[in-house]
Amino acid sequence: MKNNYDFIIVGAGLAGLYSALKASEHGKVAILTKTTIEISNSYLAQGGIAAALSEDDSPELHFEDTLKAGAGLCNEKAVEILVNEGIDRVKELISMGMNFDAENGKLSYGLEGGHSRKRVLHAGGDATGKEVVNFILNFIYNNSNITILENALVYKLHIVDGECQGVFAYNHLDKKNFYLGGRSIILATGGFSAAYSFSTNPHTSTGEGINLAFEAGAEIESMEFVQFHPTSFYTGSEETFLISEAVRGEGAYIVNHEGIRFLQDVNKSELATRDVVSEAIYEELKRSRKKNVFLVMNHLDPNKIKKRFSHIYNEALKYGIDITKDPVPIAPAAHYTIGGIKTDVNGRTTINRLYAVGETASTGVHGANRLASNSLLECLVFGKRAVDYAVQNDKESTDNPAPEIIDFGIDENKSDLFIDIKNRIAELLWNNAGILRSRAILNSALKEISKIGNEYDSDPREYYNSRIAGLLNLAGMIVNAALLREESRGCHRRSDFPNPNDKFKVTIVHKKASEPELRNL
Repeated sequence: MKNNYDFIIVGAGLAGLYSALKASEHGKVAILTKTTIEISNSYLAQGGIAAALSEDDSPELHFEDTLKAGAGLCNEKAVEILVNEGIDRVKELISMGMNFDAENGKLSYGLEGGHSRKRVLHAGGDATGKEVVNFILNFIYNNSNITILENALVYKLHIVDGECQGVFAYNHLDKKNFYLGGRSIILATGGFSAAYSFSTNPHTSTGEGINLAFEAGAEIESMEFVQFHPTSFYTGSEETFLISEAVRGEGAYIVNHEGIRFLQDVNKSELATRDVVSEAIYEELKRSRKKNVFLVMNHLDPNKIKKRFSHIYNEALKYGIDITKDPVPIAPAAHYTIGGIKTDVNGRTTINRLYAVGETASTGVHGANRLASNSLLECLVFGKRAVDYAVQNDKESTDNPAPEIIDFGIDENKSDLFIDIKNRIAELLWNNAGILRSRAILNSALKEISKIGNEYDSDPREYYNSRIAGLLNLAGMIVNAALLREESRGCHRRSDFPNPNDKFKVTIVHKKASEPELRNL
């Protein structure tokens, strides 16, 4: 069977697009995305890209800040690679023509939670993800080696003798199944935070790539670590948008309904890491029985705020809030998937020829809690490393016969059932596996997951059934991992085990048909 492509890349966030661009230097590339090329977490990323480029900074300081945020669980080799090679990747973008924001001819650096230096590059004020993605897309669109397949849902990986040889996909516009063979397959499908009822993510971020890899036999790790962003705009509904912590870096602060800076009362800083600020807000909401707290920035230069955070400013105006004058209602929301498909520092999964990069991967670089603005950097660094390794090591596969196309389709009669179950799982995760967990509520969640599992037809060849199965599987991994980790560390907090425990300086690994395993780092 001759491969259709040298590289098949599933996902169109920065990790997928950048990997595709690098891969196109070595052969034919297909990018598959289940929606359109513009919908991704990368596109929505506001904060920026962290890189130690300023005169008062160094990779060593960036390394230390990342380890501190990761709370003892970072893969130090991966972090060393991130902070050092990240400088080269950002410089390369600049040399290609990427315009990061500057003042007086010099790059402008922002400060975000957990960073000891101003090192966060931004573009378009608070639209860094969009600007970088659009910049890469300019090169993608004009590249004859790259084919973009939109509205293409990958529903199964083709595994032969422990090796990934291609993908089965379904175009939900023309309702056709198809198969693509590839020499190297890269999953860049993003995280699963939209599986929670309150999330900053696009609704498409529900961990489907993680489930693809799991069903194929790959190892999945660190699923208990879900990062909650402390400052999402509170609308009174599940609709929300992110308010970058760069706003706090500029001097905004958080108050309760009495106007008190309660973080200071518990000896916390507004620029602490996200887990610390989210938990402090959660405790204040529990104490006050309110639904939100407020972000205040009316003491800052309004013209600077409007320019630096134009996207946030305009979005808030839609809800009648002028962020330069009014207290801004905020509450935590699920934001980032720390764990995911287990990889090494070259993006390799535990299945040959299958790679994972970006938020869908777990390189260990984030440990128990991601340092702000390391995510876009991770996309660049490990996307290139995955491609470089694949070019050197994945030779042309044997001429196996083409696999039979699986009959996969959509039964629209099942859409209402899917929406109902999706909402129940989202609420279940938010209430039972959210910012603060305990054995009792986690065990309750497992019972409910089992109950829901008996309420639908589990035929994997139908779209809505497969989505339900994937969400239940995802929820089960999150809850089981959270139960096993009997401590509080990073963005995993247990009310019944409020302190870190050195016994749990381990990673928790899931594999199909196996019990979850505690494994040494």
